[in-house]
Amino acid sequence: MIEVSLILLSYLIGSIPTSVWVSKYFFDIDIRNYGSGNAGATNTYRVLGKKWGTFVMIIDMLKGVIGTSLYIFIAFYRGHELERTNFMIGLGLAAVIGHIFPLWAEFKGGKGVATLFGMAVAIQPLVALCCVGVFLTVLYLTRFVSLSSILAGVSFMVFILFIFNEHEILYRAFAVMVALMIILTHQKNISRILNGTESKVPILKYRDRRKEKRQIRQD
Repeated sequence: MIEVSLILLSYLIGSIPTSVWVSKYFFDIDIRNYGSGNAGATNTYRVLGKKWGTFVMIIDMLKGVIGTSLYIFIAFYRGHELERTNFMIGLGLAAVIGHIFPLWAEFKGGKGVATLFGMAVAIQPLVALCCVGVFLTVLYLTRFVSLSSILAGVSFMVFILFIFNEHEILYRAFAVMVALMIILTHQKNISRILNGTESKVPILKYRDRRKEKRQIRQD
């Protein structure tokens, strides 16, 4: 019974609509009516700026970390690694579902990437760090947050299945599910990338301007 209660609590933690509350209380708008219409850190970054986008991303990640770590309230899981990992996956998924379908925001939330990352940090920090490397590399090269998130999610599956070769069946299934979920929730972004209409985040502009100037001189 206590496990069910903790899973429900994790969902409620994940349901905290960070970007929606920030946009309403500090800017008197609903972030879902602007930009991409998504209640996530990326859209907050585009609409409200770097400071608030970073704040929302950190809080959304913490939702995943805290929700996944609720196992500590049951002494049994502290000494049983396999059972603990399985329960942490259930807790983490509840937090991610809460982020995507938040009770506190008409069940219209974000895509869950930051909360998924927080979940990965709680379960397997080293794999999460590797995924951060993939995310930052792709972001540096393309400035597409959506593409960076997709490839980081797919790399999570690759790391779990092949590089770290985790043997726990539920964990391997979870890794595959993460990759599929991120791809499914980013279908519109994938279409925009293919059509050349996806927005880039306003970073590394100085680098891009230098490239443009070099190209002009060469022409």
